[in-house]
Amino acid sequence: MGGFEKLRSDNRDDRDRQFDHIVGNSPALESTLAEVRRVAPTGSTVLVLGETGTGKELIARGIHNLSARCGRPFVKLNCAAIPFDLLESELFGHEKGAFTGAVTQKIGRFEMADTGTLFLDEIGDLPLALQPKLLRVLQEQEFERLGCGRTHHIDVRLVAATHRDLVHMVACNQFRSDLYYRLNVFPVVVPPLRERREDVRQLVCHFVEVFARRMGKHIEQIPETTMNAFIAYRWPGNVRELQNLIERAVIRSDHGVLPNPLTPSQTNTIPRAAPQGTLHEIEAALILQTLRAAGGIVGGPRGAAARLGLKRTTLVSRMKRLGIYRPRYQRLIHDFNEEQEVAV
Repeated sequence: MGGFEKLRSDNRDDRDRQFDHIVGNSPALESTLAEVRRVAPTGSTVLVLGETGTGKELIARGIHNLSARCGRPFVKLNCAAIPFDLLESELFGHEKGAFTGAVTQKIGRFEMADTGTLFLDEIGDLPLALQPKLLRVLQEQEFERLGCGRTHHIDVRLVAATHRDLVHMVACNQFRSDLYYRLNVFPVVVPPLRERREDVRQLVCHFVEVFARRMGKHIEQIPETTMNAFIAYRWPGNVRELQNLIERAVIRSDHGVLPNPLTPSQTNTIPRAAPQGTLHEIEAALILQTLRAAGGIVGGPRGAAARLGLKRTTLVSRMKRLGIYRPRYQRLIHDFNEEQEVAV
């Protein structure tokens, strides 16, 4: 890439107000944001599902920002980050002397979030012993602090998130079914980065600008080979992994050029002949190359969709958008096989 430009869509200003720090306009992401816009004004409980690092907290904030509770408290708690013996106090608070070490009164997260939104991240890590108490708060909108018999009434909207398979956990008696159904009023699925490759270029430019400004560096160029490597990589750590790698690359940058922070083991999974051209041309070339490697098979465990880490329906949709139809890629595969026979 000859120069580094910040990529913005025409409606970026509106998106900034509605979905703070959410970058991208791929079909997969826009489908998720459409669901957020649908549920946000209702006040219903939302369960945000997605792999680690996909930005579930940003989606929760978007729900809050688009709701009537915007401007009121947005309180968050990571259920996996708090020790079991402290989690109940974090949620519901305690009175002075409620237990050893309780030297002062403590306000819990539910009370902090009154009239606003409480975001419980990693809800799948909530201990079974606390799940009935959470269920009661959701159903009755009331609770008691530890060491106090007085009932507190609240008005809190709950948004929960997890990367775990709660259905499987319910089947294994690791998560209460009644709490699952109470949480799963409106599920919102956040796509992994490998299903929104169209957003990689924009995300890279966004994070380069953020970290360059923070570190007082001036990045003038992102080589196209580096950008192609970013687009082709599978990103198992999703946007969080991309963010961390861009920060590393900015630290190591010299003479205004962003280096490729991907290790050899990571780039070994990337097709060697990275095509030049627009993002759509690059994506089309990658899909055609994968179809050729899969013998023209789209679905199944050995098909192109599995090789790209996509659902079959997602790949078919992208192929239609890019104008890749069966006669075209079958002809390319046939021509390639004939070339191989001649070479032999």
